[in-house]
Amino acid sequence: MTTAATQSTALLEPIARKLAAAYAPIESELAQAELVFQAELGSRFPFVQHLVDHCADFQGKRLRPALVLLSGRACGNITPSHPVLAAVVEMIHTATLVHDDILDEALVRRHAATVNAEWGNETAVLLGDYLFTHAFHLASSLESTLACRWIGHATNMVCEGEMQQVHNRGNLDLDERAYMEIIRGKTAELTAVSCRLGAQYAGASAATVDSLERYGRELGVAFQIADDVLDLWGDERSSGKSLGTDLEKQKLTLPIIHLLSVSTSEKATRFRRILAEGESQTRRLLRPELEQAGSLDYAWRRAEESVAEAVRCLEVLADSPSKTVLRHLAEYTLRRAS
Repeated sequence: MTTAATQSTALLEPIARKLAAAYAPIESELAQAELVFQAELGSRFPFVQHLVDHCADFQGKRLRPALVLLSGRACGNITPSHPVLAAVVEMIHTATLVHDDILDEALVRRHAATVNAEWGNETAVLLGDYLFTHAFHLASSLESTLACRWIGHATNMVCEGEMQQVHNRGNLDLDERAYMEIIRGKTAELTAVSCRLGAQYAGASAATVDSLERYGRELGVAFQIADDVLDLWGDERSSGKSLGTDLEKQKLTLPIIHLLSVSTSEKATRFRRILAEGESQTRRLLRPELEQAGSLDYAWRRAEESVAEAVRCLEVLADSPSKTVLRHLAEYTLRRAS
């Protein structure tokens, strides 16, 4: 078994308990953020409330709200604005999950039926919109419009990244540069703005805010690469979500891009034919080829490089329990299971 396959198998070890312990420095603030989340999204209509409650099952690691709070704490000061901002970024993230599941025609997320699978695409689209609009309504409740501007810009980049990914479905010549540009938008921008907001609202210097933003962006890149490897090599029972959807939708991710780039012309043509068919067995057919070509190893190395850069960005911070947790979160990215 290759190094990458061994690492991917190791991903199946749950880290929920480790994350719960890691969040200890911000436990009370996370609880406040959850209360804000629930209060903002409360509806007088039972069906809408049921949909919102169902989305609570998708929250999982609460990475983005934790990044807001940990960045604030690491910069020395958590203010009353921080739990509000944490709730806002979680609403944005949850909205993107709901819409992603429609695009991917996914059936399961975190061991629960997706909204589109349970209630149809129309309801899922509207629920995602509902989450987006509530996020901006909540952000506008703060004294400054800064958060609205930053979150609006980040959300625009998320949507651009998603549209670029949809546009490139079936583009079997997608290269690594274009792939990285897509994931920096659709995934890394939200983790970046989460850290930026946490530092800014803690009163950190401009240099520190910039460093925390870079940390969040590199963390997001590593997170997405790991997610793409999981889509190829993970186990649905452990990950709790539909896997193999990237291949079925002909979305090229880093391991596949590498495989095509290092293969002989004859092999690349055969792989492209398999990818073009977009069948459920594509993952099974390509996994041994990915291992043999070192493509899974390559993807992990790129993710490790982003983790290392993220950790370097934390050097601007004084030592503290929150700084330690931020470093550990970057390292956990490569070992997560769900």
